Parts: sequence; structure tokens; C-alpha cells
Amino acid sequence: MKPFLDALAERVLVCDGAMGTMLYGKGVFINRCFESLTLTEPDLVRDVHLQYLRAGADVIETNTFGANRMKLRAFGLGNRVAELNEAAATLAREARDGVNGAPRAYVAGAIGPLGVRIEPWGKTGVDEAESMFREQAAALAAGGVDLFVLETFRDLNEIRAAISAVRAVSSLPIVAQMTTEEDGNSLDGTPPEQFAPALVTAGATIVGLNCSVGPAPMLETIERLADVVACPLAAQPNAGRPRDIEGRNLYLSSPDYMASYARRFVTQGVRLVGGCCGTTPEHIRQIALAVKAMGPSLTAKAAGAGESGATTTPHADVAHQPNAVSATPMVEKSPLAARLVARQFVTIVELPPSRGYDVAGALAAAAMLRERGVDAVTIPDGARSGARLSALALAVLLRQQAGVETLLQYSCRDRNLLGIQSDLLGAHALGLRNLLGITGDVRSLGDIPDATAVFDVDSIGLTNVISRLNHGLDIGGQPIGAPTAFLAGVMANPSRDLDQELKRLAYKVEAGAEFIVTRPVFDVAAFERFRARVVPFGLPLIVGIWPFDSALHAEFMANEVPDVTVPEDVVDRMRRTETADAAAAEGVAIARELLAALRPMADGVHVFTLTGRVARSAEVLG
Repeated sequence: MKPFLDALAERVLVCDGAMGTMLYGKGVFINRCFESLTLTEPDLVRDVHLQYLRAGADVIETNTFGANRMKLRAFGLGNRVAELNEAAATLAREARDGVNGAPRAYVAGAIGPLGVRIEPWGKTGVDEAESMFREQAAALAAGGVDLFVLETFRDLNEIRAAISAVRAVSSLPIVAQMTTEEDGNSLDGTPPEQFAPALVTAGATIVGLNCSVGPAPMLETIERLADVVACPLAAQPNAGRPRDIEGRNLYLSSPDYMASYARRFVTQGVRLVGGCCGTTPEHIRQIALAVKAMGPSLTAKAAGAGESGATTTPHADVAHQPNAVSATPMVEKSPLAARLVARQFVTIVELPPSRGYDVAGALAAAAMLRERGVDAVTIPDGARSGARLSALALAVLLRQQAGVETLLQYSCRDRNLLGIQSDLLGAHALGLRNLLGITGDVRSLGDIPDATAVFDVDSIGLTNVISRLNHGLDIGGQPIGAPTAFLAGVMANPSRDLDQELKRLAYKVEAGAEFIVTRPVFDVAAFERFRARVVPFGLPLIVGIWPFDSALHAEFMANEVPDVTVPEDVVDRMRRTETADAAAAEGVAIARELLAALRPMADGVHVFTLTGRVARSAEVLG
């Protein structure tokens, strides 16, 4: 059998269609690990391969789309990456070699995304991602694949990590496929004019598109790819968008319709054509017949499409990204920013949203804080107890109606990356300039201990988003017009393991953090150790203070709040109080003593507040 690239140079090759939807159609529930079926029910997987081979597929993909350590870990199979991938490659080769009378086909090792965000958006490092992809690629190579297909990637950084990993273990051809929206941009907003040349530069042999959209919008994007790269192209669309038919998601693009677009793909330089979600052996049969009917002369001519394409490599540094503009100097962003730059001690008090939408109480509290000389009020985000006004809305109303400077705490929890971007642009348009980015609390849902809230990115990724917007770029690296001018704050915890906390803080600083606010501090010595290691970052450091409301509150903070250290003698002081008023007064007294001890080591204070206790928090400031 000829090497894959030699065959590709002679004629258009047809790839197979969907594996997952075919297995689902055979009765495999979606809560199963489809990749594990290679070991537990190999006949099911083999039958899918055989159906596509008999339909005329020249390339079949291994059942390994999600067979990486990160995804398999969710099914308790994280230690079986090598076994599953090598077995899947072996099974595909056996299916290929066992088809009597059929032309020999090529086996492609399928690699999909990790299912988590990697830096700069997530906490998984590029080196960690490469290691997991490398583990999978090495096993597929050991199983005897003829090429690799990297598919359904939305993040250019992640697919480049996958390409690098494959190149570290194999010189086989790599098909690198992004998934896009109908506008042609990746799901993260990167246009094909940017991601296609970047994939070639990273080491891809063939670049293309798969999944997400149907044939018609994919054709328009393929035309844009052909204008910017000279390499062969690949196209594997879904069988249209899924539609809800009596409670079932069905793909309604017919085999004939898919075949008609396969011919159009080929005329635009596509050399590998197949299908993704919803495509069946009959779709592939019609595609194969359509491609064969075009003849080798036309398909060979199409192989030269796009030869004048340019190649560029985007820089990782936001300030040096194509289209990036200079960020607004910190001192010009807001009055709070100007005070921090001048190293004037700042006072900030938290003002939690109350229940309902009536903001009269919040406006009165904000006015009281302004009269007492407080520099800004923080509106905490992420409260999930009862019906409360959103932090963003309250921050805007307080700024507009109470005339106070606000520091919007913005949580990543329950928000995806595109939603975060939209929220931040809206906040800037409404006049907000000061942000305090947090990851948000991980909480179990219902009676399922392992079920948690949604996290697309953490606070490191959020800081990167803010930095890009401040340089006039969206998350896909495209211009947004005038840049935003956010003051980007981050949180840190002096009571956590310092090595771990400083590692994360360093990533936040690298991402663009401009000041630091600590979690509540009750131990002066712990803060001193923390400050000594934070000083080299050169950022303003604002210490968090939380006045206890009662002995019960002190015991709760000491025993039930993770990563918070409350000295026993402080808890004992609260226990010795005899009335509620005495406990509240003692809590304020302790907070004042802490502030007096910590003030010489900090650039400001952030006083946390229990709902309805704003006046008590203000007393901490004297």
C-alpha cells in the first residue's frame, strides 16, 4: 500500500463518518465511555469500521476521540490510556485488513480535545496538555496507525499543543481540524485566516474543519482556508444542524445533499473529505461515489488551490499579538487605580446585594460609606442564596445613583468564556472600570456529591480575557475597536500552602493582574510570610479584614471555611463575650487591632461584610 501522502497526491481520499452517533444508534447510552467499548464490546466498534469500509471509506478513524487521560479519568480509566488507544488502533487495522475484495484503507489515530481549558484560559498548563496528548499519540503509534487526525478543537493553543505532542513521538502525517461557527471563526472567535497558517507553522500536514456546522457554511470557510495556506485541506461537516423531532435530536442532511457539497469541497482544494456527527455509512457511500465520478484530473487540479497562501505565527504575549493596541496606563483607568499607583492607602468596604430588586437600602449604605471617606465599595458576585440582584447591575446603579466608586467582583462560576467576554464588554459600556476577578466557589449540587457548578475558565483565564480586552482584542485575537480600560484585580490567600498559592498568583500577574486583594486575614505572622514572597511582584497589596459577628461566626470561620486560619486565642476572645452586642463589638475591636498591625505592610484594606452589616464593617475603619 502506498504511503498516505502519496495516495493523497494522486486522488481525493474519503474519510469515514461519525463513530459516536453510530454507537449511540446501536443502543449505547450517552453516559457510557464510548472509547472503553473497544475493550468491553469490540464487535460493536468493529462493525462500525466495517460498515464505513464497505461504503468506500479510504480512511477510518480509531475509536479514541476522548481517549486521553483527562477525559478517561471521569470514568475511572485514567490509568488505561495506553491500553485503550493501542487496542483501538489494532482493532481498526484488523477491520481494515479483514475486508475481502475491498481496497486497503488507512487507519487514522483520532485525538480530540482534553475537555478542559488550558492556559491562558484555564489552569491546565500547555506542558501538561502536551504530556497528555503525547501519551495518547505514543499509544496510537504503537498500535500501528498510518496518520493522526486531530479534530473538533476550538482553542488554537490546545490544538498546537496536540500537534507538538504528536510530532514528539511520530513523523506520520497530521490532519489538524478546527471546529467553527457559521461565520467561519472558531468557537473561541479565531478566524481561519489566523488559525490555518498557525496550524501549518505548528507542524500540521493537512488543515481543515470538522463538526459544529453543516456543509453549506463549512464550504465558505474552506474557501477562506484555501486563500491563506498552500497545504491540502480536509472537510468533515456534520449532517446539518441537529433538529428536535419529537424529543429526539436528528441530523436531517441527506446523503445526496452531503455528496453534492463534497464535490464543491474538492474544487476548493479539499483532499480529504468525510463526515462528522450524524453522518452514516450511506452518507459516506454517496460521498465516495461523487468524488470518484469527478475523476483524477479534476481532483489533482484542486490539489494546487491556495498555493499563494501566507503563513504567520501569532505571538503568545498579548501586547505583541497581531492587531493588539497599547493598553491604557493604569493611573488613567480610575480614581482607585490612581490612588494605587501613588501608593496611597485605600479603603474598600464590601456591600453585598440584598434580596429582591429594591436598591434603596444599598444606595443609602453606599452614601454612608462615601460620607465616611471610603474609597470604593466592592459588590460581591456569585451569591446563590435566594433571589438577589446581580453584582454587575448593582455596581452600575451605585455608581450612577450614589456617586460611589465601585469594585465589581466577577466570578467565573456558571459562566462560559464567551459569556464572560460579553459581560465584561457590557460592564465597560456602562461605565464600570474596576474589576476583582475570582474563580468562584465549587459547590455540590443536589444529592450528587461529585456534581458541581459550571466552570469554563478560572480566575487566571479571566485575567487573560481582561488583558486581551484592554489591548483591544477579543478572546480569538480579533480587534474589538477601542480597547477597554479595566483595572484588573485578583485575589490571593495568605493561609493556603504558599508554594501553591504563589504559583497561581504568578500566573495571574503574568496574565495582567494589577493589584492583589487577600482573603480574610486573622493571623499577622501568616500575612508577614505571605507579603515577603509577594513583594517581588511589585503590585499593590490590599489586605482583607473580616469582623466577626458572633462566637458562632468565629468558630465557623476557624473550623469550616477551607484555607482560612483563625488563631485559637482570637476564637477564645469571641467565646468569652456574653451578649450579641458584646460579641459584635469584640469582633470590630479584633478587626481594628488586626488592621493596625497590618496597615504598615499593606497598600490598602478590604473589609468583608455579612449581609446587612455594612455599618459594622465601616466601624473597622474608625
